[in-house]
Amino acid sequence: MAKNPNRAQGVVIIKKYANRRLYNTETSSYITLDHLAQMVREGREFEVRDAKSDEDITHSVLTQIIMDEEQRGQTMLPVSFLRQLIAMYGDSMQAMVPQYLEASMEAFRRNQAQFHKAMQGAFAGGPFAEIARRNMEMFEAAASAFQTRQGQDDAQPGDRKDDDIAALKDQLAALQAKIDRLS
Repeated sequence: MAKNPNRAQGVVIIKKYANRRLYNTETSSYITLDHLAQMVREGREFEVRDAKSDEDITHSVLTQIIMDEEQRGQTMLPVSFLRQLIAMYGDSMQAMVPQYLEASMEAFRRNQAQFHKAMQGAFAGGPFAEIARRNMEMFEAAASAFQTRQGQDDAQPGDRKDDDIAALKDQLAALQAKIDRLS
């Protein structure tokens, strides 16, 4: 049995039949446009081919997925952008638009990845993480002190309240000192 050269490259072949059904040759199953959208999100490479003519129709199928998403209320393409895009058809600059859009999307993806990385770094080990950790410790200490005080029947109610307030003030002062050091 000969190997499919597209599979070696990781490209999944999807056949589209006249009845509009999509067939995934990798899994030997029928799929929907939603499945294809998920494959795109997962970074899976695929090619959609007309089952009868073997013509590559990937572009029109991807456009259909975008149209479906836009109709579901997942609008990402502003009307002004769509108007400008339509106006570019037939323009002398039309040939440059695809490369420009690809470069713009790639730059956006890089910036998005850098933003996510920066946010993870800010909250993973930076000053915000330390403040969040200390806040949690204070909350747990206050809850523990409250539960301990609830169980002590021999102490006067006023004494418990004063002790709790003093403990919270001490913890707050320690947190403020830590914040000052971080600044």
